[in-house]
Amino acid sequence: MTRAFVGLGANVGNAANTLRQALEELGALPGTRVAARSPLYRSAPIGFADQPDFLNAVAEVRTSLSALELLAALMDLESRHGRERPFPNAPRTLDLDLLLFGDEVLASDRLTLPHPRMHERAFVLRPLLDLDPDLSIPGVGPARAQLAHCSNQRIERIA
Repeated sequence: MTRAFVGLGANVGNAANTLRQALEELGALPGTRVAARSPLYRSAPIGFADQPDFLNAVAEVRTSLSALELLAALMDLESRHGRERPFPNAPRTLDLDLLLFGDEVLASDRLTLPHPRMHERAFVLRPLLDLDPDLSIPGVGPARAQLAHCSNQRIERIA
C-alpha cells in the first residue's frame, strides 16, 4: 500500500457537501482507503479572482493502485461531480489533485509528482501539515518552510 495525498477543492454549488461526498467516494475506490483527512479550509481563488472562495481539504490515502490508476480514478470522480474545464483556474464543482504518491518523483505528459505547484499554495500546504507536520516534499524540502512563503494567501480553517 502506497501512502498518497490528495488535495480537494470546490467553489460551485454546496462545496462542503461535495467535498464530504468526494472523501467517501475516494475511500470506496478499489484498493484504497482514506487514512486521514484534514479539516476544511476557506481560501481565496488564485489566478482568476472573480469567483467565490474555495473550500479545500487534503486526504491521506493508502492505495494499491498505481499513481496513474489513482489519477484516472480522481478524474473520473471529478467528472461524475460535473467538473468542467472552460479555462485555467475556472470555478469548479470538484477539483482533485494527486499531490504526493509515496516518495515518487515523476514528470510525464499525464502526471507530475510531486504536484508542480503544491509548494506554492497555502490551501494545499496548511491542510497537508495538519495531517503530517513533519512532511517533506520530494525535491522541494519541508512543507512547513514552504508555507512560510505563502503568507500573503488568505486561508481560514472552518468548522
